[in-house]
Amino acid sequence: MTAEGEETTTPPGPARRGVVGRLSWGLADQAASSLSNFVVGVYVARSLGLTAFGVFSLAWVTYGVVLNVSRGLATDPLVVRFSGVPESVWRGAVARSSGTALLVGTGIGTVSLAAGLAIGGQVGAAFAGLGVVLPGLLLQDAWRYAFFAAGVGRKAFVNDVVWGVALVPAMVVAARVGTVTAFLLAWGGSAAVAGAYGWFQSGIRPRPGGARDWHRDHRDLGYRYLAENVGVSGAGQIRAYGLGVIVGVGAVGVIRGAELLLGPFLAILMGLSLVTVAEAARVLRQAPHRLGPFCFLLGGGQAVAALLWGAVLLLVPDRFGELVLGDVWSSAAELIVPVTLGVAAAGLGTGAASGLRALAAARRSLRSQLFASACYVTGGLGGAVADGVVGSAWGAAAASVCGSAVWWLQLRAALRERQDHSVPEVRNP
Repeated sequence: MTAEGEETTTPPGPARRGVVGRLSWGLADQAASSLSNFVVGVYVARSLGLTAFGVFSLAWVTYGVVLNVSRGLATDPLVVRFSGVPESVWRGAVARSSGTALLVGTGIGTVSLAAGLAIGGQVGAAFAGLGVVLPGLLLQDAWRYAFFAAGVGRKAFVNDVVWGVALVPAMVVAARVGTVTAFLLAWGGSAAVAGAYGWFQSGIRPRPGGARDWHRDHRDLGYRYLAENVGVSGAGQIRAYGLGVIVGVGAVGVIRGAELLLGPFLAILMGLSLVTVAEAARVLRQAPHRLGPFCFLLGGGQAVAALLWGAVLLLVPDRFGELVLGDVWSSAAELIVPVTLGVAAAGLGTGAASGLRALAAARRSLRSQLFASACYVTGGLGGAVADGVVGSAWGAAAASVCGSAVWWLQLRAALRERQDHSVPEVRNP
């Protein structure tokens, strides 16, 4: 323990190696997660065709909203307040946090199941299937957050590998059935296997009964992170639904196909807080003056990597693209440039977002996310009205650039506030 305002004196060599090690496991875990998501998307696109893939994409986008509800209420506060704490404290927090995630999955899953049965048809069946698998999906995600908060990212990586292994036979069975619901059940059912394995890995039993205490103790962060997370995923859902109305359900599949091509970076952006918020919190405790440069390197690295990947995608022959995405390729290929620019801008912004989370500057973080989400919906739907799918992609890219700028302005202001509060006022004698 150190005195208030005092920096730790961890030697720079071991500290740097520790950061690199934890980030390496984070990258490995995200690579496993990205590969699974990419394989699922490609398999469904090739097996079901454009329209059915659009229905699957609507369920996928909805899952993203629910996932962010769970993260805001359960796991974001865990990472901010329980990264690098004693194991006994961590275990108690994880039991309540994972129980909260499981309770969220069960509650919203029940609503999704009932709504799907009421809607009927292909769309209704997809949402009913999503409702069945939501508890397992959210529990698996909660274990990943818990392991990264403890600095044992290798366990999160192993858990995602278990999900990937279980996914293989499940997808084979789903392909034989040949429906959107079968693929959703295969995807979510294999996540439940990994969720059960996470219980074994940690030796911690999730406590849904502790969700009320968890909410009470962390509602100052939970409410704002909930609003922030739902803002980003809700914007994506509104854009997807609006695009389906304006252009057609097939257009949702085209956008999803283009995003699959950037899949590794989109998956990293969605789950970036698994690693970066915990590491930013450690940097803040050990060397507060390094937080700004750390966030810039993090966001800049993401942006450069996305741009390089997009440049490679432009060189992919049509024959290979059709082999991967089937009929979806020809339409998705036209969107590579705007989608790449949007992902690069979002990657740059996530560096600043991690810094604001580490500072527990929830108001500034929420303000930034609401602005970025409003821009995303306006740009995506306004572009769709102006020029269909292509216009929607360019509008979303422009919105990502604007949103990233606001994130960095807010981080700069938050760092300045912290510095002003930490420097004692000098009074003349």
